Amino acid sequence: MKRARRGFLMRFALLSVLGMLISMPFFWMLSSSFKPRVEAENADILPEQPTVQNYPVVLDLKPDPSTRRFLGMRYGRWYFNTFFVAVGITFLQVLTSSMAAYAFSRMRWRGRDTVFILYLSTMMIPGVVTMIPNFQVMVWLGFVNTYHGLIIPAAFSAFGTFLLRQFMLSVPPALDEAAQIDGASHWQIFWEVIMPLARPGLIALAILTFLGSYQSFFWPLVMLNSQDLFSMPLGLLTLDSSYGRQTEMIMAAAAMATAPLIVIFVIFQKFVVKGLQLGGVKG
Repeated sequence: MKRARRGFLMRFALLSVLGMLISMPFFWMLSSSFKPRVEAENADILPEQPTVQNYPVVLDLKPDPSTRRFLGMRYGRWYFNTFFVAVGITFLQVLTSSMAAYAFSRMRWRGRDTVFILYLSTMMIPGVVTMIPNFQVMVWLGFVNTYHGLIIPAAFSAFGTFLLRQFMLSVPPALDEAAQIDGASHWQIFWEVIMPLARPGLIALAILTFLGSYQSFFWPLVMLNSQDLFSMPLGLLTLDSSYGRQTEMIMAAAAMATAPLIVIFVIFQKFVVKGLQLGGVKG
């Protein structure tokens, strides 16, 4: 009994230390967002003279106290762009992945398993390899510097198809047979039978897709050249270039950009864990 308790305490202490180490960058970011410019580059975690003036300056509600000028940032627009693109990618990726997963799990057709393995093997290809072909396609379609160019290439996911396929394989085939006896088509079985039962997987995929799309940086950097279409990561980059090195402003902007992700993850983390656990029940 004592050995088990000692082992529990050791694991708890180890996990606590690791959690603190992992959280340190976030706490430093949050602390630096409340520092004045004279303290911004200090290594101290806590500010000596905390201030909230960096937040209204980033939101363009007040002028920069150092230069007495407004930054002229489009922070609200960048927020809208980020959410709009992330929601669009999430909706399309969940839709296309669920439809592909149904075809790979519930329908029987020649070469199904071979095609699925080939489709799954695309996860082994680094994104940098497909970046140039994707960009050429976007140029040919006229989607450069548009929302379409950010959303459409990310609307399909081999990982999402694999995850939802695992869920759909766990659904008893007798439900399909019963629905077919009642005259239901594949489309009706998909929407009315399979999709409600695969809800945990759909929620998990939606959350993971949204979080990944929200913080996407490299593809928007390649596709966009107008600040009106910038996502939040690109907007934060301008604080380190166009406006000079302003660490306290970068940290304030980053804290506001990170807050929605933390809230979403805290609220829906149980769905993510449940979805990933149930997705591995049957393969």
